[in-house]
Amino acid sequence: MPALVLLGAQWGDEGKGKATDLLGGSVDYVVRYQGGNNAGHTVVVGDQKYALHLLPSGILSPGCTPVIGNGVVVDPSVLFSELNGLNERGVDTSKLLISGNAHIITPYNVTVDKVTERFLGKRKIGTTGRGIGPTYADKINRVGIRVQDLYDESILMQKVEAALDGKNQLLTKVFNRRAIESEQVVEELLTYAEKLRPYVADTVLVLNKALEEDKVVLFEGGQGTLLDIDHGTYPFVTSSNPTAGGACTGSGVGPTKISRVIGILKAYTTRVGAGPFPTELFDEDGEALRRIGHERGVTTGRDRRCGWFDAVIARYATRVNGLTDFFLTKLDVLTGWEEIPVCVAYEIDGKRVEELPYSQTDFHHAKPIYETLPGWSEDITKAKTFADLPKNAQDYVKALEEMSGAPISAIGVGPGRDETIEINSFI
Repeated sequence: MPALVLLGAQWGDEGKGKATDLLGGSVDYVVRYQGGNNAGHTVVVGDQKYALHLLPSGILSPGCTPVIGNGVVVDPSVLFSELNGLNERGVDTSKLLISGNAHIITPYNVTVDKVTERFLGKRKIGTTGRGIGPTYADKINRVGIRVQDLYDESILMQKVEAALDGKNQLLTKVFNRRAIESEQVVEELLTYAEKLRPYVADTVLVLNKALEEDKVVLFEGGQGTLLDIDHGTYPFVTSSNPTAGGACTGSGVGPTKISRVIGILKAYTTRVGAGPFPTELFDEDGEALRRIGHERGVTTGRDRRCGWFDAVIARYATRVNGLTDFFLTKLDVLTGWEEIPVCVAYEIDGKRVEELPYSQTDFHHAKPIYETLPGWSEDITKAKTFADLPKNAQDYVKALEEMSGAPISAIGVGPGRDETIEINSFI
């Protein structure tokens, strides 16, 4: 009954797609359990690069069944655009399963997201404007549209009308926008019904039966721990739970069936969007990390904010997720620095703080306390074992492992699928 959770241990963009894809050949199911097309993965297979936004990374692994769980919000137009793109490149997408309980991102959710963010001005959250937040809000307010609703036109119309009652008041009276017609929304949504039908399944039943049959199931989180709606840097967070607990609620698989929880850590730190970021760099080092690491959002296209590794965040991720292992990515990006600073604690109001403060105000004012480790200049992209790494690179990895509180079981030394050092097997 090997069920593994793989998630981001920072602010997202840590390289989860590569890690998931690396395990894809050894697992039977890969499950997206939260988020929507605001989460992007880049996977490099041979000389081919794939940018995935909504689909599980396991869709690129033959023999693996990709699953979109009930905790995901689905934009049908994005889904089919992505499927068509993969099909044109010869990727078999026929095994995809989508939960009938997953919520649909409607056109009015996208509209509300964009106009609300513009209205906030300087107070904006930094959303992707893709309707993810408003869709989750509809879900919690019990006016959401689920995939299964597309197969009962009467229920669909009732739910769309109920959702638009309040939204049209907001659009017309607050934002001075035109009201949205229920009939147009329903007509558009119904065009996806038959296209979706071959993929729709009772994924809760499918996944639990698979685990009973000793199949390997990998749960893939989008975004990262510090973007979790409950445990992240609120309000600068996503609208779902990328942390390990979200794998259970977003898939219908109970916590007693989870055997390992793997956190993906970048060898430095990045963030997209607004919000506090203690180790953020505004100098040549920050620009170098951005350039060498190709730090541009897969989904958003926005440059990522870059900074040195933050061990305080890593320890927090270990505790909140119950991490059993780390996968350290992009170690190769740090090649060439004579010295590499690592944040080991914060200074807040003149006091040294070893753990992430629960207060938003304190975190906003946190200043990093650094320890400096010696760097390396040797090319590490051809390294196949930990012993192949330069001594200073080995020492850097060991230091991060000790500071973070969980063993580093794999290291990414390049963007390619095969440019990974596996220290301990995840399965």
